[in-house]
Amino acid sequence: MIGHARFGGIECRDPVEVRPDLNGVTSGFWAVVVTFEGEVTAIRFASVQRAVGPDQTPLAARWEPLTAPWSTSMDRDTYVAGVRRIREDVASGRVYQVNLCRVLEHPLRDDADLDGLEALLASGNPAPYAARIHVPGSGLDVVCASPEAYLTRSGERLVSRPIKGTAPTFDAMLPKDVAENVMITDLVRNDLQRVCRPGTVDVEALCAPEQHPGLVHLVTDVVGHVAEDVSWPEILAATFPPGSVSGAPKSTALEVIAELEPTERGPYCGAIGWIDGDAGTAELAVGIRTFWSVMEDGQRRLRFGAGAGITWGSDPEAEWQETELKADRLVGIASGRVRV
Repeated sequence: MIGHARFGGIECRDPVEVRPDLNGVTSGFWAVVVTFEGEVTAIRFASVQRAVGPDQTPLAARWEPLTAPWSTSMDRDTYVAGVRRIREDVASGRVYQVNLCRVLEHPLRDDADLDGLEALLASGNPAPYAARIHVPGSGLDVVCASPEAYLTRSGERLVSRPIKGTAPTFDAMLPKDVAENVMITDLVRNDLQRVCRPGTVDVEALCAPEQHPGLVHLVTDVVGHVAEDVSWPEILAATFPPGSVSGAPKSTALEVIAELEPTERGPYCGAIGWIDGDAGTAELAVGIRTFWSVMEDGQRRLRFGAGAGITWGSDPEAEWQETELKADRLVGIASGRVRV
């Protein structure tokens, strides 16, 4: 099997094992992708090199801009109607918040190499949790430029950094954005308390402003200390899918998502990153700002997801525009419209 993975300054080659779960991921270095629907692919690599100093990633393949129109799983009218339906669910007391997403798609040449897209994103949309995973035979061909940490781990210290609140500038943030963040912070605290030692879960930063290319976010740090003998499958069962891309209450929000979204999200809104079983460290991003390729009906396609958190305070047209804002720069880079 050939393949490779990159995470910032970490370069992985020579996949030696592919697992459909996280059982036994206690030694070795593993690339991990979990779809929003819960399908796990964990790949152990024999060769793992960590760059010292500047990133030593080799020159990537050329990327041909995607010039055809992108399709979307929900058009404007369908998405706006979905937002209105969620507001009705909030008014009835069924949910407090639901993340409503759509998936964009473009035909992709069989010989297109997403390494080229990775290089463009590294230049034009650098991200703290950037990742590239391509392992033929595993179904993984993913480029991630996520700004959001689902879970990071160092020893027993476990951190989740939910993002809720997105705008073009900080001045454009609304009270709704802060309310969204606080609501999901409570959900993430409850998730971590299921696998952390009592009394160790804390909020170290609440609604902290962060700037990223083309937009700004509110970010919260929720921290806990993992209880003794808690395994990765137990951590995943307690916390997945990430609260920021599902909603509250999570179980009911997932029901609403299944009712309204016409296609599976795949790696988008799932988890993308790595686990080092030997060092006791991990870095799993929420799979937003993510491209992935699929083969469907004999045609290779590139997909990209965009969504927004819907509450009673949501304006349906504004939520559609938020999905446009989140997609604009990255889809523009892939299409050659945004020069880097």
